[in-house]
Amino acid sequence: MEDGKGKRKNGTEIILSTSINAHFQVVFDCARSIDIHQLSTAKTNEKAIAGRTSGLCELGDEITWQAKHFGFYQTLSSKITKLKAPYHFQDCMVNGAFSFIKHDHYFEENNGVTEMKDVFAYGVPYGILGKLFNRIILKKYMTTFLMERNRVIKEVAERQ
Repeated sequence: MEDGKGKRKNGTEIILSTSINAHFQVVFDCARSIDIHQLSTAKTNEKAIAGRTSGLCELGDEITWQAKHFGFYQTLSSKITKLKAPYHFQDCMVNGAFSFIKHDHYFEENNGVTEMKDVFAYGVPYGILGKLFNRIILKKYMTTFLMERNRVIKEVAERQ
């Protein structure tokens, strides 16, 4: 597993696939919409507070997010490191609580149904304690977080 800069990293990988009854350009745009992301993260009150703060992410954009997770407000900055519209984009953490995050988003259309695939890789700091926290709590939390994001993307895209 690589961290987005070509370096090998040990970490956790979550792979999700979501079928969406919408054209893949629509789904691609919904997936890179900061506004839709904020809608999908209402439970954690996630807000884009610096860099691009609304609209569609483009190659090279940096976004700093603030959200409440596990009772604490945290900030995380990410950058769009790859973009091949409307098939793929990648965002990587630039600064935040994880040791790394690399999130690849893939889109493929077949007979009007778009398959949106997430490959979300991350590493946790704090040695054995971080690994234990990841195994017991964090991986499930992150999977649920991504599934909610995808549910909202699907809902919005299918209405368009």
